Amino acid sequence: MLNNNYVPVDDIEEFHRKISCNIKRIRIEKEMSKLEVALSLGFTSVTFYTNAENNKRGKHFNLEHLYKLSKIFEVEVADLLA
Repeated sequence: MLNNNYVPVDDIEEFHRKISCNIKRIRIEKEMSKLEVALSLGFTSVTFYTNAENNKRGKHFNLEHLYKLSKIFEVEVADLLA
C-alpha cells in the first residue's frame, strides 16, 4: 500500500519500529527506567513514552524527541536511527 508521497506505508512503519527498538535498547543499556526518560523528555506520565517505545497505538517519536533523547542518552541522533 502506498501513501500520498509514494513511499510504501510498510517502509514507514518499519522505520518507526527500528527507531523504537534502538531507543529501547539504548535506554536499557543506560539502565534508565521508562519513567525516568519520560520525565526527562518533559512528559507528565509514562504512557506516551511507553506507547512510542513499543510502537503502539500509532505513537512514535518526533524530531524534537529524538534530539532530546540523544542528549539524555549521550549519543548521536544517528545512533537512534541506525
